[in-house]
Amino acid sequence: MRPEPAVIPSVHGVVTASELVATAQSIARQQDPSGAIPWFAATRVDGQDLPPGHVDAWNHIEAAMALTVAGLTEPARRAYEWLRGEQRPDGSWPAKWIAGEVTEAGGESNHAAYLAVGVWHELLVTGDEEFVAGMWPSVRRAIDFVLGLQTVRGEIIWIRHPDGQPSDHALLTGCSSIYQSLRCAVALAEHLDEPQPDWELAADQLGHVIAAHPEAFADKGRWSMDWYYPVLAGPVRGLPAYQRIKDRWDTFVVGDLGCRCVSDQPWVTGAETCELVMALDSIGDQDRALELFTKMQFLRHEDGSYWTGYQFVNDRHFPGDRSTYTAAAVILAADALSGATPGSVIFKEIADRPLGPSAPADPAACGCEAAQIPSTVRSSADR
Repeated sequence: MRPEPAVIPSVHGVVTASELVATAQSIARQQDPSGAIPWFAATRVDGQDLPPGHVDAWNHIEAAMALTVAGLTEPARRAYEWLRGEQRPDGSWPAKWIAGEVTEAGGESNHAAYLAVGVWHELLVTGDEEFVAGMWPSVRRAIDFVLGLQTVRGEIIWIRHPDGQPSDHALLTGCSSIYQSLRCAVALAEHLDEPQPDWELAADQLGHVIAAHPEAFADKGRWSMDWYYPVLAGPVRGLPAYQRIKDRWDTFVVGDLGCRCVSDQPWVTGAETCELVMALDSIGDQDRALELFTKMQFLRHEDGSYWTGYQFVNDRHFPGDRSTYTAAAVILAADALSGATPGSVIFKEIADRPLGPSAPADPAACGCEAAQIPSTVRSSADR
């Protein structure tokens, strides 16, 4: 029998362990027999039958991580097995499936990279070495695919189209997530005695570009994820992180409701709110993190699932689904706040090394002199 978490997360006065297990069960109920976890299962809303949401690798992995945190290891492992079976020879996955059919065939870089986060998290929580060894070839192929999209400057293009051509731009949120993924991939490689120094250098360069070169990324500033994700995933920490959060707090945070998805629409979303909770927790702002986590509980449904969002002008849930990725973000945020499982630190440190900013591996490639950025991440030169 695989080990399970010794403690299920709970947040005192907000959610109990049994309530979070119910939330995880709401994810498992929507999992396909194949193991795939869609955004939401087919449902009926306002008298209309709605088809299931799509599956993408990133949100699928996040949901699997949440299942593991809540002790539901069997559906989590089915999720990983499905993903391993769907990986393409180049290391990528299709961007979207609906009801088992590929609907967008391009391979997104942050989707492929996130497998490393999921596998490292699974190792932390369960200690299952056999699982890690079995997933390692998939992680290696995925990271090779991702780094094939890295530019000379250091950012990573967001998608390779079905014809094999890369897109012409990078995304700040996606690259921030990839930064954390690369740190997890390096840790896995070291754990398995297969060190990958080139991955470490790639992460160093990417982290620097995220922190110092906003011109490298497409303008997606209306999305809250572009605001907080560089903090959440680690390339921006310390005083710059506090300043970044302060600068757009009033743009995205709405009173007693939570965090907007986009700045120009009147809705808050549970997943973005919980990711902001984890970003705040990662920089030591636990008071505001707990306050936001408490506020977003109005999205909880009686069966343990969470409404995706709330349109506060029309006073209605929007969109009208209770998504698996929202439930997953709630569970991961509760774990981060409570420190219940060993995986709770995954947005703070990787292999006992704090996530943080990095100096560029190649300052000339991004037009910089050697940046004086205090790095909290050990580089290959320190070995």
